[in-house]
Amino acid sequence: MISILIPTYNYDVFTLVESLFNQCEKEGIEYEILVLDDCSNNLTIITKNTEIRKFRNVVLFRNQTNLGRTQTRKLLAKKAKYNWLLFLDADVMPVATNFILQYTKVLNDKYKVILGGYSYTEFNGDFSTVLRWKYGTEREQALASERNKKPFAYVFSGNILINKTAFLENNYSENENIYGMDIYFSYNLFQNNISVLHIDNPIIHLGLEENEIFFDKALESVKSRKAFLAGKSDIKNINPLLKHYNRLKKLRLTKVVAVLFRISEPYLKKRILSKNPNLFLFDLFRLGYICTIK
Repeated sequence: MISILIPTYNYDVFTLVESLFNQCEKEGIEYEILVLDDCSNNLTIITKNTEIRKFRNVVLFRNQTNLGRTQTRKLLAKKAKYNWLLFLDADVMPVATNFILQYTKVLNDKYKVILGGYSYTEFNGDFSTVLRWKYGTEREQALASERNKKPFAYVFSGNILINKTAFLENNYSENENIYGMDIYFSYNLFQNNISVLHIDNPIIHLGLEENEIFFDKALESVKSRKAFLAGKSDIKNINPLLKHYNRLKKLRLTKVVAVLFRISEPYLKKRILSKNPNLFLFDLFRLGYICTIK
């Protein structure tokens, strides 16, 4: 028994829902597919997404105001009638034709969280999204054997099967629209000793943001990390950025790094947003940026 939950905002989910529906019907499992539109404003996509209502066990909801991904996921979890929740982002597609079956095969009481991983297609020549593509292929795409070595460092909410209670108890509790809370969620799982298993059951991430948009979102995520996690114990086990920031803070070097960052910021940004983005410089930029945040 599984609830498949998909938050969406201005994204066509018909093909994804159709694929999931066909797989569930083929395997004969007990399921539901819930899609929650976070107050989209693209009328063409809104109309297209209403077509998913023709599928059995598929329900489409709509937020009256834009709540953001974290709160939309929480609403979906509360609406779900089954205890196992499979969260998928709207802009993904399962790699395997037996994607659902692979997840159901590993359901047991030993693990509360099961993650299938991310996959990316070969570079399509679109340099306007090359930063997101390169970051995904080098930082997110990894085999289960690698991810299980550091299970809490690879918790991505775009492809995660999780026990309902574990999800609700470890998610961000406030009703705020804050970006970049996957790491907060992962840290809570770590602190509460929630069992995590990584398997090779990836989705392909299709909806790559343009370079500037992804860059700005990354900085928003840095703000969230500093606000909610910088002072947490053992955060070094979850996030390298905060690990290095806390080390600089301990050595009283954050002000020095902040000054150096302001001097080098234009150069770093230019290299990061180039046709051949340098992810090491991207890491340095975020480390410098977090040192400037009050």
